[in-house]
Amino acid sequence: MICITVTQSDGEYVSVESEGHAGYGEEGQDIICAAVSALIVNTVNSVEAFTKDRILSESGDGYVYFSFPDGYSKDTELLVKSLLLGLGSIRRDYGTQYLEIAFKEV
Repeated sequence: MICITVTQSDGEYVSVESEGHAGYGEEGQDIICAAVSALIVNTVNSVEAFTKDRILSESGDGYVYFSFPDGYSKDTELLVKSLLLGLGSIRRDYGTQYLEIAFKEV
């Protein structure tokens, strides 16, 4: 299962962490893993390319984390909301056994 944790403080996004594998298909053929990875990587790349906001990110096998150490603009907020919309659609369409999305307040 892929576990996404969205950390917020006073309604503001602090970080997004994704870990695990969906287990929907064989490694290299898992369309849920591919879709989640594409959405997250595209969000990080879009923040870097289209905003002046600083984003810190790290990734490894089955793991991606990004955060906004200096806050963020409305453009970045929209990109993160778009990511969450896409992730929610995947979860709804393919099932909760493959993708979990949790929100944590700090």
